[in-house]
Amino acid sequence: MKNNIQIISNDQGETLGIAGGNYRIVVSGDQNNNAYAVIEMLVPPGGGPLPHSHPEIQEMFYLVEGELEFKTEQGKSIVKKGGFVNIPFKGGIHCFKNISDQYARMLCTVVPAGLEQVFREAGTAVRPGEFLPVAPPTPERIAFLKEIDKRYGMTTYPPDYLE
Repeated sequence: MKNNIQIISNDQGETLGIAGGNYRIVVSGDQNNNAYAVIEMLVPPGGGPLPHSHPEIQEMFYLVEGELEFKTEQGKSIVKKGGFVNIPFKGGIHCFKNISDQYARMLCTVVPAGLEQVFREAGTAVRPGEFLPVAPPTPERIAFLKEIDKRYGMTTYPPDYLE
């Protein structure tokens, strides 16, 4: 019988600076025929992505520590340690932001894999604990993100879109 069990330690995986936080790709779709990916997200105060949608990817978040404000087209919710958020297929526009003064840590699972490739393209490799500032929305950065959106079937919206 083939042993296909994976055990991944807390110091393994790529860590990328994206949306003000550190996203560690714990399991990539490259490892499982693109069935799923798992990303650990360490979100500092003020960190979080722009509103976005990815209708062909289901995204699930489990908040390990801290608290985050999640925004959807239905409104805002504060999610605290132990909380869970499911963005189903065709789940609509969403984003999150750390509005507290403490770091938040989430485990994000996506089905099928693919979102980790977006993070690889849009993010910058960092060492654990090294946080980069959020890239300013220059015309070049916006054009770059629109190209990524096209490649991966996503749409990114302006920061105030869900206000």
